[in-house]
Amino acid sequence: MSELPDTPAKESQPLTSEPILRIASGFLAAKQLFVANEVGLFDALSRGPATLNELATQLHLPARTLRIVADALVALGIIERRDKTYAHSAVSYAFLSGSGSDDLRPFLRFWNRLSYPNWMHYEQAIRGETPRIRTPQEWTDEESRIFSEGVEAITASTARALAESYDFHPHVRLIDVGGGTGSFLVTILERYSQLECTLFELPSVLAVAQQKLSRTPFTHKITLMPGDFLQVPLPPGHDVILMANVIHLLAPDNIRHLLRRARQAVPMGARLLLVDFWTDATHTSPTFAALMAGEFLLVSREGDVYSVEEITQWLQETGWKLNEHRPLAGPASLVVAEAC
Repeated sequence: MSELPDTPAKESQPLTSEPILRIASGFLAAKQLFVANEVGLFDALSRGPATLNELATQLHLPARTLRIVADALVALGIIERRDKTYAHSAVSYAFLSGSGSDDLRPFLRFWNRLSYPNWMHYEQAIRGETPRIRTPQEWTDEESRIFSEGVEAITASTARALAESYDFHPHVRLIDVGGGTGSFLVTILERYSQLECTLFELPSVLAVAQQKLSRTPFTHKITLMPGDFLQVPLPPGHDVILMANVIHLLAPDNIRHLLRRARQAVPMGARLLLVDFWTDATHTSPTFAALMAGEFLLVSREGDVYSVEEITQWLQETGWKLNEHRPLAGPASLVVAEAC
């Protein structure tokens, strides 16, 4: 018979199942938040405090069912209720009203419409099976838009932190590999207008990017170049390469393959900027990164989170040397490497 683990020292407070139940019920809180966003509750509260009946009339919903969602968000501390009136709290006004510097409503929609259904297949993925999850190539135009807007919303603070903390003044030409709709490039160009930029992405993504970039003052500064970075060489002529939230979609062999392609495309001394959820050696910190590893596995079938130690080794194997690792925003951080 196997031995039982050592019994921990007696604590002043008795053990309870609360930590387990809090995690197990997490999907309940998430879905309340997602549905409140989908039915427009945060938009309605942005017009001012309102009673339940007033909200129900605005949103064309039954007051009985809307109360369930609204009271759940009060209990969770997301919105407030004063007597019979509901209102934005400080946190929901800052991030869910559309009036703050960051608007997380598109990200909640992305997680609800695209991510949440995928997690129904998570057990299959962990068992090593191939779950039948629709790929981005199979998405509708609306789903592609939801994805692009969601990713842009959740990475906005990271993009600002990169532009504020890394000095792009010495650089002339920047290429964003797998850069989505170009939101990182726009944020960087707002501070470093001397740069000439290239957005290297799949053709289907560039179609969305072109529409978004046309509404910015930087269309003449960003060249759109279609391509699959695992299938074709990266275009030459750049002195700095940005890969933001790309490495976590790949398995180690493909990571090394991409890093070699990047090294072949630039001269000695060029910089490589890797923005991602870099973890400690145990892959358990930051906590959000450890949780997101499952998301990346589902999205690309091979994704994961990686440690600073791992990426340092892969950089050395592919012609790069690590210059530094610095925090950005939240769980995201920046690895800076130099072509050698």
